[in-house]
Amino acid sequence: MSPTVLPAACEVLVIGAGPAGSACARTLAQAGREVLLVDQHEFPREKVCGDGLIPDAHAALRALGVYDEVMDRAFRAQHVRCVAPRGGHVDVPGTLAVLPRRELDDIVCRAAREAGARFAAPWRFVAPLLDGERVVGARLKGPDGEHEVQARWVVLATGASVPPLVAAGVCERRAPSGVALRGYVHHPELAQTLRELQIVWHPRLSGGYGWIFPGPGGVFNVGAGLTGSHATEAGGRASMRDVNLRQMLEAFASVHAPAAELLERGELRGDWKGAPLRCSLGGARWSRPGLLVTGEAAGSTYAFSGEGIGKALETGLLAAAALLEGGDDAAVRARHEAALAGLKPRFALYEKASHVNHRPWLADLVVWRARRSPRILRRMSAVLEERQNPGRLLSWRGITKLMFE
Repeated sequence: MSPTVLPAACEVLVIGAGPAGSACARTLAQAGREVLLVDQHEFPREKVCGDGLIPDAHAALRALGVYDEVMDRAFRAQHVRCVAPRGGHVDVPGTLAVLPRRELDDIVCRAAREAGARFAAPWRFVAPLLDGERVVGARLKGPDGEHEVQARWVVLATGASVPPLVAAGVCERRAPSGVALRGYVHHPELAQTLRELQIVWHPRLSGGYGWIFPGPGGVFNVGAGLTGSHATEAGGRASMRDVNLRQMLEAFASVHAPAAELLERGELRGDWKGAPLRCSLGGARWSRPGLLVTGEAAGSTYAFSGEGIGKALETGLLAAAALLEGGDDAAVRARHEAALAGLKPRFALYEKASHVNHRPWLADLVVWRARRSPRILRRMSAVLEERQNPGRLLSWRGITKLMFE
């Protein structure tokens, strides 16, 4: 569709064609709903992310019918290597894969189009159209100017970007929950031996972690992330902690030999790119009359690990389910908010577990015990599979049990 051509109206307008928006659009279109999916970028496009696909993402991709296509392109792995400050590590089994978001998002977006959703880009969300307090569409800006689209429902799936949340009147916190920096590094020799996802904790990475995720074609996704990046000051304002992510990445290379090998001898593909994270289903209202918020716009990233692809897909599916059940505004909004509220306790547990990022010595303890206890290793694998409460492992009570069991 030409960026200058948009319909005057549609049944559901989905703004943002990342995992959440495209999952929502595909599900609605498959059910026969008239869907317009718009994005500010033409696809395929780059997206700053770790690119890791853990079990929740696999389940959502199966539900969308794109699992096989994604896995045919992805690098598959059998475990995550958790590396503690003193160098000890434990390999946690799991169903894992890595595929750059440029490819993954294009697959899910194309699936939405194949199901019947109309796709238009580049169109940027400017403001909602209102009838009183109810959202009845959106004003979008493209290369040739602005255009208005009327819609029975609008789904906001614009990721961690704050301006769309503010414009839609749903932003409750401008500051992100965390920040991350990643790059793609080609190193085919290392790819012969480094076959697992690696996450590294160290005092020099305090407040966060480093990662190395092997991807297709001998290209690694390498990065560093910081959780709890913004401190709240008097008056409710938030400012970022005094941390330089590039220096954090250099520190990662200084304490982890594979990271040093990649940064010193690998070939950087593209630029190092940073992005904010919105976590724990916080920072934005989940709905207002005529509008549902989903994906990272609603805070669908886990604070502990920074993983967000699976939950973005899942929340997109939940938004579609709320719309498909029908009913008046109040009923649809209630279903959507109840679905997200049902996930909230799990996000709270991962938020609680994220204190390990600020106390990396805990990683030493957990890794030390897991290397000696198959039962604890199984519990760690169950956390990865979302069958185990991470708080039971990483809470102070859990740590006490680790020390004295």
